[in-house]
Amino acid sequence: MGDTVLRPPTRSLLECDSTDQLCIVRTYEYEVIVVPTFLIGVFVILLAIIFFLRYRKRKSGKGQTQDPQSQKNHRNLNSGISLGELSLDRALKLQDSSLQDLEVPWENIRKPLQLVGEGRFGPIYRTVLSEADGREQDIIIKQLRDSAGPREVQTFLYRIRFQAWLGRHPYLVGLLGCHSMQKPYCMVLESLEPGSLLQFLWDCRRDVMSMDGILYDLTECQVYTIGLQIVSALEFLNHRSLLHGDVATRNILIQRNFTVKLAGLGGACDMHLLGSFPSRRPAPLKWMAPERLLHLPITTKSDVWSFGILLYEMITLGAPPYPEVPASSILQYLQRGNVMKRPSSCKPALYNIMKACWAWKARDRLSISDLQRRLEVGKKSSDDRTVLLVPELVVPELYAGVAGTEALKMETDYTVL
Repeated sequence: MGDTVLRPPTRSLLECDSTDQLCIVRTYEYEVIVVPTFLIGVFVILLAIIFFLRYRKRKSGKGQTQDPQSQKNHRNLNSGISLGELSLDRALKLQDSSLQDLEVPWENIRKPLQLVGEGRFGPIYRTVLSEADGREQDIIIKQLRDSAGPREVQTFLYRIRFQAWLGRHPYLVGLLGCHSMQKPYCMVLESLEPGSLLQFLWDCRRDVMSMDGILYDLTECQVYTIGLQIVSALEFLNHRSLLHGDVATRNILIQRNFTVKLAGLGGACDMHLLGSFPSRRPAPLKWMAPERLLHLPITTKSDVWSFGILLYEMITLGAPPYPEVPASSILQYLQRGNVMKRPSSCKPALYNIMKACWAWKARDRLSISDLQRRLEVGKKSSDDRTVLLVPELVVPELYAGVAGTEALKMETDYTVL
């Protein structure tokens, strides 16, 4: 009688004697089978509800795209346009009056066209435009390839709209018009010679005074002058809440009078469409600010960092940045607090501006307005007589490997968009 009486588990729905082993097994069998089955049933019901709600939301979204007001908004540049797979007719209907105002009659463009390169959307030509008053102007034609699908047509037309919306600036490549009502679809841009600033810097290394009437000499003062022009273009973009994203000599075109124009505005166009700069938009690593290498949000200060690299390119007549560091290791190099050393052709005043562009933290870098003031002060005391000399010639294929860029085409690319 002193033995302790064993009681059945309190969770059991059966009355079991302590010696009834079969009853106890059935009790746990109930817990193992019935309870999980109940939970699975609840999960299936919840899953069905979730799918039902998502289906209703998707159906509702489709109904909104058919709304005429929504279609009207798609035609508005500032609200963006859908880049979905639409029919060609549908893509062309998304045009607005701004393209019609820019339309250039195809018969006003002199043939045959002179092929100068291949761009993202198709061939790039040089030719002459006959204007209504009888004057003729050298132009560049960026043509959309004949095999382009509806999506490419729509993207191409949007980029023409963006350039028209952006407006004219003395240091941005100007859009003169377009041919968008029928094939061949193309944009008409002003022609600049000799063209690529990077190629011009390389030509300055040659032991020649001029070539085709173009002087291939560069002084320290002209470096400041060109820098001020590029800063003016960046400030213009900044006032429109845009970033460039790839400030480098390869994206700048130079004219005979040493006036330069900033090109390569694809990132700014994407930013205008999406509302923010694409954080993973491809660009050579050695020109990127640390925050961009870390895939963090970027600001105008990120363009300031790249501008410091551009100053290095100009003062060295097109040398690749960080020549001793592989492109894949540039982030680790910068994380250790390293910056490029002062080149022998660079005076301390200009080098101090570069270093002020290369502060690790964006807030510690120069602003666009501060950068402009520093360049103006430096220009006043710069050397305008001594020509920059770098004896070694550049091999483009070797340059691409050291700089971390793809093999460059030496034609005038006119990557304005």
